Amino acid sequence: MTTTVTAYAAASAKAPLERTTIPRRAVREHDVLIDIKFAGICHSDIHQVRDEWGGAKFPMVPGHEIAGIVTEVGSGVTKHAVGDRVGVGCFVDSCRECENCRNGDEQYCLKGGTGTYNAIGTDGEPTYGGYSTHVVVDEHFVLRIPEGVELDVAAPLLCAGITLYSPLKHWNAGPGKKVAIVGMGGLGHMGVKIAAALGAEVTVLSQSLRKQDDAKRFGAEHYFATSDEATFQQLAGHFDLIVNTVSANLDLDAYLGLLRVDGTLVNVGAPEHPVSLNVFSLIGGRRSLAGSMIGGIRETQEMLDFCAEHGLGAEIELISADRINEAYDRVVESDVRYRFVIDTATI
Repeated sequence: MTTTVTAYAAASAKAPLERTTIPRRAVREHDVLIDIKFAGICHSDIHQVRDEWGGAKFPMVPGHEIAGIVTEVGSGVTKHAVGDRVGVGCFVDSCRECENCRNGDEQYCLKGGTGTYNAIGTDGEPTYGGYSTHVVVDEHFVLRIPEGVELDVAAPLLCAGITLYSPLKHWNAGPGKKVAIVGMGGLGHMGVKIAAALGAEVTVLSQSLRKQDDAKRFGAEHYFATSDEATFQQLAGHFDLIVNTVSANLDLDAYLGLLRVDGTLVNVGAPEHPVSLNVFSLIGGRRSLAGSMIGGIRETQEMLDFCAEHGLGAEIELISADRINEAYDRVVESDVRYRFVIDTATI
């Protein structure tokens, strides 16, 4: 049995998102039914809706930054109860048996996890995301949102928050470490907040100085414009860790030159085109070039608890569902500070 719910979907890569209905499966033994209250708009939603990464499945209901309230649970559910404040991030299933899943790194499932949208579940049915009124998810992949974070500012934490928290923790950002965040958008602003809360000395590297006041308010101690060539001379060999949040192709050699010996440049942004570099940029300082993708369920819960403890949430612009297409265009133009969140009561 299925239930029909209202959602916003794209019929094709060239089509705008429009109001429609989609099926949701009946609640199974270990399932949780969530009344979605807020859904963040991630730039990856735009990439996938516009089939810029390939493999798009239509009709597509995007959204993997979901915050809401539990309204029904299956008979075997033990982690959540009706009335709980919960969230869902970028994936809703994994094999749970491979080495990575057993280690809590479900995002790197060796058999391939199931995306919250634009994927095919183990039941053979397509998955639809958070631009909808309700979603049904296995309890293992549902996160508890602590009372210290409001649901609207919590929604982007399910992608933007964990995407920055995971590499910052993995590469030991904290007291005594000099950390640079490249880009001050939906991802980058959360990187500044989290790195500062971890105790690191935070620098923002952005194309211009126009967001400097915001960065300082979020916890950055320094801010430099990458459009100024003097920046790369002044900061040469300066950082322990650089986290690149932008999706544009950067001059990796220039950014690697900003690292100390044994420093690491971590990419969390996904450029559309392949990147290149001179390997001597790595050899010259025993530097590392790395990548990171969201986080596992255990680490995502850790991130949510950390944000609640430190009073962190995303900076958002709350919109009605009929402004989704406008919001997409504004995200592409970097015209948002710093994350659009859909009030799903308007769907």
